[in-house]
Amino acid sequence: MRWNNHIFRVPSGIIWLSSLFMGILASIPKILQLNITFTELAADASIAFLFSLFVWYINLSSLPRFSIVSMAKAKIIRKLAFSLLLGMVVMVILVLFHQLMFPRYSFSSMLMMYQFRGILINLTISMVVFFLYQNFDAQQVKLQMERLKSENIHAQYELLKQQIDPHFLFNSLNTLKSMIDIQDTDAGDFVVKLSDFYRFSLESTKEDVIPLSKETEVLEAYLFLLHSRYEDSIVVRLEIDEQSMRSFIPPFTLQLLVENCIKHNAFTKKKPLFIDIYTENDYLIVKNNYQFRENEQSAGVGLDNIKGRYGFITQQEVAVIKPESHFIVKLPLIYENTDHRR
Repeated sequence: MRWNNHIFRVPSGIIWLSSLFMGILASIPKILQLNITFTELAADASIAFLFSLFVWYINLSSLPRFSIVSMAKAKIIRKLAFSLLLGMVVMVILVLFHQLMFPRYSFSSMLMMYQFRGILINLTISMVVFFLYQNFDAQQVKLQMERLKSENIHAQYELLKQQIDPHFLFNSLNTLKSMIDIQDTDAGDFVVKLSDFYRFSLESTKEDVIPLSKETEVLEAYLFLLHSRYEDSIVVRLEIDEQSMRSFIPPFTLQLLVENCIKHNAFTKKKPLFIDIYTENDYLIVKNNYQFRENEQSAGVGLDNIKGRYGFITQQEVAVIKPESHFIVKLPLIYENTDHRR
């Protein structure tokens, strides 16, 4: 069996050789008869050979070529029942055809024997195809998990580069210097928040998900740093209910989305950037008004990063909606009973 391009295939050589073997094996009782002719033996073997070919191809044609989702037991039973019933009809046709081709031999009188032989061949080949496909399916799942694992490692690496952004640190230190120069009383809190933010950046790289309550704490520290720099040019409104706070989220997701809003939008005190973060129908919504910078082009790295990490954790997808006046990102809420890695 081959796995090239993730397509389930059984080489034609295996199909034909195994069918020939089935034909010879099924004719052994005939070989033991001393008065049998070579023509009758060959005709008898050809019935089993042609029937085996049919069973191989009918079973293979009924399988999904690309699927990595294991088939349900009920579906397997239905496929087997269909194959057996169709096989009985095909066996009758093969026997009658050989009877017409070789009228001197009484093939039709042994129809029940051929049907019993056909059922055994059908069951044997169906079991072989099923186990080959299950092996293929397991290999595809393994490859998919390895790919997701590789993508997650790459996403975490990209996330770390964005979190420990030297430009952000440089700007923060410049803001701190300005605060010290004017003897701003919030300078001490700024240092504490900056320290907390970078400490959490380093600690969170080992976690796939963290509680949303923890994520909002980190976001508030980040927003404090932003407010010290931009003051009232950026307005972030958080409205997250108590139950949603017990859900989980990939670390620094909200910080990345807020950073994207700031990066791609122009804002002033007269025309502030409004960012709303709230929950709705099992989604965490991040919404901002459009005030795009001129000649600003987005590579989508931040959103791809978030989508990649959500894809590693849950089958629910991150939705991006772009109405005329706003940019909206919908993040699925992840709870304890959701299949995720921590």
